[in-house]
Amino acid sequence: MDHPYADRFWTSDDGLKLHYRDYPGDEGKVPVLCLHGLTRNARDFAGLADHLAGGRRVIVPDFRGRGTSAYAEDAGSYQPLRYTKDVEQLLEAQGIDRVAAIGTSLGGLVTMFLAQRNPGLVAGALLNDIGPELEPAGLDAIRGYVGQGRSFPTWMHAARALRELHGGSHPTFETEDWLAMAKRTMVLLQNGRISYDYDMAIAEPFRDTNEAEGDQPDLWPVFDALGDIPLLLVRGGLSNLLSADTAAAMARRNPRLDVVTVPDVGHAPLLDEAEARGAIDRWVAQVK
Repeated sequence: MDHPYADRFWTSDDGLKLHYRDYPGDEGKVPVLCLHGLTRNARDFAGLADHLAGGRRVIVPDFRGRGTSAYAEDAGSYQPLRYTKDVEQLLEAQGIDRVAAIGTSLGGLVTMFLAQRNPGLVAGALLNDIGPELEPAGLDAIRGYVGQGRSFPTWMHAARALRELHGGSHPTFETEDWLAMAKRTMVLLQNGRISYDYDMAIAEPFRDTNEAEGDQPDLWPVFDALGDIPLLLVRGGLSNLLSADTAAAMARRNPRLDVVTVPDVGHAPLLDEAEARGAIDRWVAQVK
């Protein structure tokens, strides 16, 4: 069943008009907050939000510089803590003081920062292929494609480009899957070309950071801030960003963490895979 959603907006304290999808649901339950990855947008969660909506309200923001949200004049504001602050302002404007947060990649980092900065806000957390230690190979791969600014004449050309770039992460995808991904991650421009739906300047702070092995910030205390709440980690079995060893270390550090591996998927699972969807249903039922 397709659940209708409203396109709504809020304004950041530095004046940006930011967008979110608002799916209605049972107001008596903790709402779900879905936070996307670095180069993605709210459309990434269309399937999952539709699955969860009705039972719970689902809020899906576009981070600044993505989708329907405004682009920042200062590229330096494209940072996890700034995204965290934007989301805090959205939740405050909506009078929401507890959420079940689902974060893919960058969105998972924002989830952890939300918990660290706002004790009690995150009532449950799902981290999608992200943790407090990230593999240099995965970070290098992201630096290699973010902000390239390519455009394509047709959706099929766009889909083929995605397959060339991400085929190793989704080896079972068929042509229709790549087309669907293209329409989630790209947009038709006024000149008739198809391009990625984000500000190319988001690459600047990401590329400027030196996160070679040994130089990454210590995010374990940020992970620890999640504490004693329902926790789910979804990891792609082929992930080059989150290693199996780091996932195991996270589970040892927090016994409440349920780890689910999605086979034949790299960074990052779409969260519509059978293994992921079943785990999500179990997880969200625990969030009271």
